[in-house]
Amino acid sequence: MIAIIDYDAGNLKSVEKALQFLGQECVITRDFHEIEKADKVILPGVGSFGDAMSQLRKFELDKVIHEVAAEQKPFLGICLGLQLLFEGSEESEGVEGLHLLDGEILRIPEQEGLKIPNIGWNSLDLQNNGRLFENLNGNPFVYFVHSYYLKAREESIVKATIEYSTHIHASVEKDNIFACQFHPEKSGTVGLQILSNFAKL
Repeated sequence: MIAIIDYDAGNLKSVEKALQFLGQECVITRDFHEIEKADKVILPGVGSFGDAMSQLRKFELDKVIHEVAAEQKPFLGICLGLQLLFEGSEESEGVEGLHLLDGEILRIPEQEGLKIPNIGWNSLDLQNNGRLFENLNGNPFVYFVHSYYLKAREESIVKATIEYSTHIHASVEKDNIFACQFHPEKSGTVGLQILSNFAKL
């Protein structure tokens, strides 16, 4: 069973549909017991960093996320869900993130000819043998929608990068914690392979 955390933000249904397509049992929930019982947990996210952290704290989901992480249960952050795993974001100064991983979330720098937010398909540069990317070769294309990006403190946790106005850490993995800045649930067969790899952990 995979629990998809519901904190009134995020494209929960598309994540649920992708997992169901893969034959995975999943539930959208904010119930502590369901999240704790699950074999794996996904934190999706769309919207602003500050609003999302406020919602997580309102429902006390920040506590259960820390518990799940400490239990070494496979945990996947998607899009804003990746950003929330870090210390904080330039988008919401003074708001503390979940800080399960070390790094900062910065605004994508303005560059002539490039639109912000970065919306569309980018090819990943895979590195450091990320388990989410097993059975994917070359530079797979995935779908992004974001104005802020991760700069992780430890290069060793970075499993995929892209170049878009700057060098962007697009996916990370440390122990049981995985995260993607892109949307695997909107990334066609490549995204389904990534979600399938997570489900098989």
